[in-house]
Amino acid sequence: MIDKQCKSAAEAVEGIKDGAVILVGGFGQTGEPMDLLDAIAARGLRDLTIVANGGGSGEHGIGRLLAAGCVRKLVCSFPRVPGSVAFEELYEQRAIELEIVPQGTIAERVRAGGAGIPAFYVPTGAGTELADGKELREFEGRTFVMEHAIKGDVAVIKADRADRWGNLTYRLSARNFNPVMAMGAELTIAQVEECVPLGGMDPETIITPSIFVDRVVEIPGGVSNG
Repeated sequence: MIDKQCKSAAEAVEGIKDGAVILVGGFGQTGEPMDLLDAIAARGLRDLTIVANGGGSGEHGIGRLLAAGCVRKLVCSFPRVPGSVAFEELYEQRAIELEIVPQGTIAERVRAGGAGIPAFYVPTGAGTELADGKELREFEGRTFVMEHAIKGDVAVIKADRADRWGNLTYRLSARNFNPVMAMGAELTIAQVEECVPLGGMDPETIITPSIFVDRVVEIPGGVSNG
């Protein structure tokens, strides 16, 4: 019998190793799997690469990972957001590496990694510092930048509901980056508001099918309202 449900956030993040590339769902704190990230921080892992939309804020989630010294590199679109004290202090001390990637590009780099596409061309960033050191090509008179796919060792995401197989639905805008992150990693862990019986979700509402999900943990409410 397939049952991907874990008893706790701590159990769900077991096996993640130092140096892992971790894809994180969420837009700001909406849809960010705070409890899973806090559980990773509690394990005291080091040299992690975090790929996310933003650089985290407050005392939970990505912000906690940064404050705990778990992160070696941050790949994101918005490293500085209200309350992002930990990132700013680390960056000023040159204690963290930062790679800025436009939002659409970061989503496509992760999607490409999940689809087995090694690289692709986009016009975004052409003529700016974001294109420094990257291959450029012209298509139909426009300059395009070659971007490499991002492959995650682990994805941690947040969804609204799941069944024991790992089929997922999302709540409104909390869907954001979560589905694409789920597809881009070797191991995908979902924090959900509610686990329902198998067959308890209309198949037409399922956004992330179970083939992309390895572990599920039910945490009603959690530490985030997203």
